[in-house]
Amino acid sequence: MIDCAYLKEVMSSQELDYSEDLADRLDLYARLLVEWNEKINLTAITDPAGIVLKHFMDSLLLTKAVEIPQNASLIDIGTGAGFPSVPVRLYRPDIRLVLLDSLNKRINFLSTLTQELGVQAECRHGRAEEVGREPEYREQFDFATARAVTNLRDLSEYCLPYVKVGGCFAALKGYDVEEEWKEAQFAISQMGGKTEDIRKFDLGEEARRAIVLIKKVRPTPAKYPRPAAKMKKSPLIGR
Repeated sequence: MIDCAYLKEVMSSQELDYSEDLADRLDLYARLLVEWNEKINLTAITDPAGIVLKHFMDSLLLTKAVEIPQNASLIDIGTGAGFPSVPVRLYRPDIRLVLLDSLNKRINFLSTLTQELGVQAECRHGRAEEVGREPEYREQFDFATARAVTNLRDLSEYCLPYVKVGGCFAALKGYDVEEEWKEAQFAISQMGGKTEDIRKFDLGEEARRAIVLIKKVRPTPAKYPRPAAKMKKSPLIGR
């Protein structure tokens, strides 16, 4: 389905290592994504070139934005169709992966996807603000990531409770993220985080990405994350 020559070209442009095995598995990923998308809403991007650039390459930028140690644990929160973490796991098979999503239909897709791709991953159904309070998930991960439309302020409250002290939350956001980042500073601090960097990438063809890297510098207070309704009613805005 996908053009492997195009995949090789765009990976090379970002100095990422291409292999035929990776291309074959991403091709299967694309086929399953399009097939399942006819039954459940997974993505608006279904053309082969768009999938390569705006899903696969966009996801793999995470490996360029932050150095991920061998055998690191990664949780992808609100993962949807598996982006960014499943392409990252295909590229870095040593990573220990948990996929979290609140919609069971997407978890069914992810379970099939990971089985077909031969990827070992826990596919967990649940709401981020609830699972983040469970001892087996709270502050248990080297990395958390999310490629979500939710603003960075709320996203930090959802995601940072999962990260170990010394770990990192990598948020994939729109290219012009600075204003949103400023509005999230109080929330990031309250969650025990500190922004380390904002890495920016331009893949051309309207495919641009900012990745905000937030280091966990102290434990998240026990009262967070709050229920979604309370987060909406009382957003964490510094005085």
